[in-house]
Amino acid sequence: MNRERSGSLESGLDLHLDWSGRPDSSTLAEALRAAIRDGRLAAGSRVPSTRTLAHDLGIARGTVTRAYAQLGTEGFLLSRQGAPTTVAERLRSGERPDPPAPRPTGRAPRWDFRPGRPNLSAFPRKDWLAASRRVLRAMPADELDYGDPQGPLALREALTEYLRRARAVHTTPDRLVVCNGYSEALSLISRVLRARGDSSIDFEDPSLPHFRDIAAEDGMTVRGVPVDDGGIDVSALRSPAVVVTPAHQFPLGVTMRAQRRAELIRRAKADGVLVVEDDYDGEFRFDRKPVGSLQGMAPDAVIYAGTASKTLAPALRIAWLALPARLVKPVRAMRTHGRFGPLFDQLALGELLRSGAYDQHVRRSRAVYRARREQLLHGLEGLRAGHRRYPAGISAGLHLTLRLDPDGPDEQQVLARARARGVELDVLGPWWVRPGDHPAGVVIGYAAPAEHAFRPALAALLDTLDP
Repeated sequence: MNRERSGSLESGLDLHLDWSGRPDSSTLAEALRAAIRDGRLAAGSRVPSTRTLAHDLGIARGTVTRAYAQLGTEGFLLSRQGAPTTVAERLRSGERPDPPAPRPTGRAPRWDFRPGRPNLSAFPRKDWLAASRRVLRAMPADELDYGDPQGPLALREALTEYLRRARAVHTTPDRLVVCNGYSEALSLISRVLRARGDSSIDFEDPSLPHFRDIAAEDGMTVRGVPVDDGGIDVSALRSPAVVVTPAHQFPLGVTMRAQRRAELIRRAKADGVLVVEDDYDGEFRFDRKPVGSLQGMAPDAVIYAGTASKTLAPALRIAWLALPARLVKPVRAMRTHGRFGPLFDQLALGELLRSGAYDQHVRRSRAVYRARREQLLHGLEGLRAGHRRYPAGISAGLHLTLRLDPDGPDEQQVLARARARGVELDVLGPWWVRPGDHPAGVVIGYAAPAEHAFRPALAALLDTLDP
């Protein structure tokens, strides 16, 4: 589709759009930024509803929703529950948020400190190959058919045992659904919520924008709920569902305190709030035994979501949901209309779990990541700049969040300096849900560099952070 749209729409909004190919939210967001910057959308003015603008432009409503969500995150738009979306008042003075420094295109960065990535060079190739061979030798021919929408039973049985033992998850194979990554898992949940009549979902503030966008694309209104050193503020929940990372909050790194966990479960049982527990890196606790899952406290009130992306590799696209019994049928029905995952990889993972090779790989990885975290912290202590680790962050996971020196470079300056040195990391600013005066920070993932490259990568990172 090639389309140009310029001038005032029926809604009165003056936009200049040049779409080549499929209309997307990024193009629309940039057109709205331009309209705000040059005064065609004045500070404090209302913007059209997502439905109205989608109708004017002849595009999907989800495209407009994602564009509005992105601009809300950047501080251009202000959204309040029950009120129209408006241009942020702070732009009246002519202040404009700096656009993010462009990500490098083409080849991967030389030194990759982006969060959410494991050490891919440590993928257990030998064990995976052996597991795959065993699966292929033993697989009956009828397993090559279309399969079960919940995923192969062999993997669900292996996951049931592993999750009980490693994460204190209380489930059975018939309550597990295997998904094509956590993104599909979250989309399934969002669509089931919409189908049952729910219209909003709460996320921790800050949290990963990509996952909030998935919920918004599926028609949910996204609300941000503050996080402090005790975890999410349960008293601030307003939606019928909430996504939390209780073992190791992403990105601030705090663990939800026992009192908050109990309070959240009480809300779930008393008010029917559906809790989605994203246990993205629960195996990697370094100073003590990992805290058990929230789901184990209330299996009928909590959806447990896990993934192999942090333990093995994101490219496998294998995640799983442990569901309350009442949600198995609607999730299964929703998935019947989607794409099933890679059968051979799913069965290989099941074999890896049964053989004990998965546990051995996790233990090896835990030791490596613990050592890397200690090296990173030691290096940060030697910096002249006044950066500080997020005070309540625990010794766990694959990333560390750093508050930037308030008297030093801002987030975009640090990002530009990093990329000039071949270092890639993430800044905290775009991850806040609600506009406001948030502390500047960077999110450093220390797992991705190969083992032989970690020391020079760390030196480049520290040089970036100590101008």
